[in-house]
Amino acid sequence: MKTKFSFSILTLCFLFTTTFQAQDLTQQFDDIVSQSYTSDMPGATILVAKNGKTIYRKAVGKSNLELDVDMIPENVFMLASITKQFTAVAILMLEEQGKLSLDDPITKFIPDYPTNGKTITVHQLLNHTSGIKSYTGIGNLVKVARNDKTLDELIDYFKNEPMDFDPGEEFRYNNSGYVLLGKIIEVISGDTYENFLKRNIFDRLGMSSSRYGSNRELIKNRAMPYEQEPDGYVNANYLSMSLPHAAGALVSTVDDLLKWQNALSNNTLISSKTFNKAINGSELNNGEHISYGYGLGEMTLKGSKGYTHSGGIFGTSTNGIYLIEEDVYVIGLSNCSCNDIGAVTQNLAAIAIGKPYPTMKDVVKLSEEQLKQWVGAYKFEDGAVRHIFMKDGKLKSMRESETNTVFDIFPLAEDRFMFEEGTIEYKFSKSVDGKRQAIFITDSENVGKEVDKSMPEARKEVTLSNDIIKHYAGKYELGPNFHVEVTVEGNQIFGQATGQGKFEVYAENETTFFAKVTALKVTFNKNESGKVESFTLYQGETETVAKKIE
Repeated sequence: MKTKFSFSILTLCFLFTTTFQAQDLTQQFDDIVSQSYTSDMPGATILVAKNGKTIYRKAVGKSNLELDVDMIPENVFMLASITKQFTAVAILMLEEQGKLSLDDPITKFIPDYPTNGKTITVHQLLNHTSGIKSYTGIGNLVKVARNDKTLDELIDYFKNEPMDFDPGEEFRYNNSGYVLLGKIIEVISGDTYENFLKRNIFDRLGMSSSRYGSNRELIKNRAMPYEQEPDGYVNANYLSMSLPHAAGALVSTVDDLLKWQNALSNNTLISSKTFNKAINGSELNNGEHISYGYGLGEMTLKGSKGYTHSGGIFGTSTNGIYLIEEDVYVIGLSNCSCNDIGAVTQNLAAIAIGKPYPTMKDVVKLSEEQLKQWVGAYKFEDGAVRHIFMKDGKLKSMRESETNTVFDIFPLAEDRFMFEEGTIEYKFSKSVDGKRQAIFITDSENVGKEVDKSMPEARKEVTLSNDIIKHYAGKYELGPNFHVEVTVEGNQIFGQATGQGKFEVYAENETTFFAKVTALKVTFNKNESGKVESFTLYQGETETVAKKIE
């Protein structure tokens, strides 16, 4: 009896401990979600799974603002570009069946497609290296998106555009390539893309809430899509579901997407050998490795390797993360492009693998002497020079760049500091000879050595009148399915990229602006009549022109 009693006590203690740990994990998840979503705004559904089983399932916010309907976990969302992994796996299924080779030229299936004398392969459609121009970057996407098109009409819309580069020479995210993959699936199967996925994937996996999206048909539990403007939320711009096709037209739920991920993990649809081609990146013609494979991209989170894909479409933001060794899956679906669901899923994934990002709750108080010991300049392995300095009793960081943007850093310990969002840290130390070093920690570590270098001045701002800056307001296309909404409030100007938060930019002169939350500069471009037609984004070593579409 004593043995049985002791065993019962141990079992009870284990159950209490396990329950407490689960409650603590749930609270950590809730804390992250509540930072981005409130009950009176468009919301999200979020699921975290471990070893194929749900450990967290949450709905927050409103699925319908006009009817004041709360979000539920069963809500159905547009997946946007998460669709691409379904298209890619469908192609790989056909490859395993011997019905195509990834090295096949696309003209084998679409004989009349103009390739300008170049050979474009199925592989190059899958990994965005075909050079074909993405149709979402042609014309005014908002206007184009309102018109229904058959698949052949959609292909006709972009097929005669000049190529961006020779096949295999560059990586450039491309929705046209995935539309063509949808066409190849239809040619080989003799059926529609919609029916092929229903029969071969959705029905087979029991994904009863997943389908090709429709504006006309009734879809139970559909979450309505929203966008945010300076005066509040608005219904998202209309999108004909014939336009995204195999690049972004599917709808689903977090529960169905867990079934999908489990099928990928368990090699239910394709072999592990075949799936590895999808998740381990690919190469350009010159052998350079790129992180995008087939419908999925490589990622590393807190040292853990996995794969991911996000999606952004009018009024929708989606993101999925899978960490391989830990068998952790996180999926987030949001019915507004006004919040960065990707940051939420990344934070949740870090918690799920026991490597949470720090938050402002973890910040400690240090004396001025403790802070000052790290003041100086550090040159890092990647060539960047970062200056650590004191101002107003706080430690700050500035990377020498086009913008010389200053960031606050917050102490987590005497030698460890974080940036406000918690995903970037510094780890300081001193060597035996007294020399200091700083490790800049993101998903990798970059070591910086102390150098004798004076700090450049931070960029100075000027104040412009509303009459000048109001002309910059509008929507700009930075990339396929990726826009920047520029808004003006009084003499302040703000930018908000698809799926991300709004941030203020500050005037350097009448046409050039810079951000303080990140190292970027924007110059607005005018035509001969003085009308604003685009802006040029300078970030890091890259320059990108964003055309004004609204």
